[in-house]
Amino acid sequence: MNASRILIVEDSASLAMSYAAQLSEAGYEIEVCGTGAETEAQLTGAARFDVILLDLQLPDANGLEIFQRHQELLADTSVIVVTADGSLNRAVEAMRIGAYDFLVKPVSAERLLTTVRNGAERHQLAREVKAVRSSKPKDGFHGFVGSSPVMQAVYRSIENIGESKAGVFITGESGSGKEVAAEAIHRSGRRAKKPFIAINCGAIPENLLESELFGHVKGAFTGALENRIGSAKAADGGTLFLDEICEMELKLQVKLLRFLQTGMIQRVGASSPEPVDVRVICATNRNPAVEVAEGRFREDLYYRLNVIPLELPPLRERGQDVLEIAQSFIERFGTEEGREIETLSNSAREFLLTHSWPGNVRELQNTIRRAIVMGQGHELDIGAIREMPAKKAAISMDAGAPVLLDQRLGDAPISPALATDLTLDQIEEVAVRERIRLHAGNIVQSAKSLGVSPSTIYRKLEKWDHS
Repeated sequence: MNASRILIVEDSASLAMSYAAQLSEAGYEIEVCGTGAETEAQLTGAARFDVILLDLQLPDANGLEIFQRHQELLADTSVIVVTADGSLNRAVEAMRIGAYDFLVKPVSAERLLTTVRNGAERHQLAREVKAVRSSKPKDGFHGFVGSSPVMQAVYRSIENIGESKAGVFITGESGSGKEVAAEAIHRSGRRAKKPFIAINCGAIPENLLESELFGHVKGAFTGALENRIGSAKAADGGTLFLDEICEMELKLQVKLLRFLQTGMIQRVGASSPEPVDVRVICATNRNPAVEVAEGRFREDLYYRLNVIPLELPPLRERGQDVLEIAQSFIERFGTEEGREIETLSNSAREFLLTHSWPGNVRELQNTIRRAIVMGQGHELDIGAIREMPAKKAAISMDAGAPVLLDQRLGDAPISPALATDLTLDQIEEVAVRERIRLHAGNIVQSAKSLGVSPSTIYRKLEKWDHS
């Protein structure tokens, strides 16, 4: 494989030379620009780069504005912004408009090489998407369903990293299949016959997560009635998957970092540590670099976990995959519900292909199941459930028209002003859906604000949506 090409945009000659020397020694091809004008010439020329190190403070230009002007051109390039401490807000803004990562000066050699390597691997993944268009696609892979080019690249990446001991950081929208990816990585490597243990860091109360992760000894705290080995020890020899890692509190992040550095765990209440051999895979639906920049996630832990990044595409970018996944759900739920579905209606196909699927595969799964339960005959018509009448119960607003209980998030907000004739269950539903709306659909944050686990909210939504 050809060496990755790196463009260094840095007005300080000494820093530019230092970056270039370190990256050249690591085998990269380097070009250096010291001004905005030189950068514009490089970006509009024939040369293309895998990674760009972009200083935001140039003598004749604003690096962020250069990035914004060339966003479309740089869509397949990993742009890493470099900034001083006083410009972190601009770095976060760059992340929000599409930058891959950011570095804060002074940049250590280890941090520079790790970040550039990850950016180059991301670019390589984009190239593989194009390469697989001409190859025979897989219809599925270790729990995944779909033969789109973007998923072929994901399958290939999982195959490549399955045998590695390195940690993997999976990112992607909620419902895009991060746990499926983690299990696929586990099953693709030498640890496949060992345990795969998953923990949702957002679904376990803060005071119990440490015990769940590292275990405890009897009597360590109120309720510790027996010894517990914890998930890390249970996964010994295999894989530990930490889902929603950005929900972990900072105090516990310190202990997780120590575990990753030493390979030793210490149960709550124990006097001595013990060794554990696990591969750690983590996932989040947030942008971890933004979480670091805003102080919610430790930077040193992020770089320790983010050895191999894997980004999962949302369902709306997977083309015809939505029909393949829908068919797999039709076969599964049709059998469970005792219905024989022979085909999808034309309107159902059109809806599946044009809907934006903000909830990704999880939303598709619920949609197909609801259509099977509510439909009739051998043809599945999703339009039947999209046009179902709303529940009769309504909320009396202080001012204005009533709002129906099952209105979708994103419609008119649900008011907490309740009529006296609602049942307790209906009042609870109103309160939960309102909290979800206030948190822009984020179930984990909504659950935390309500003092319950996300799994509790998911169960309630499933019950309300099917009642």
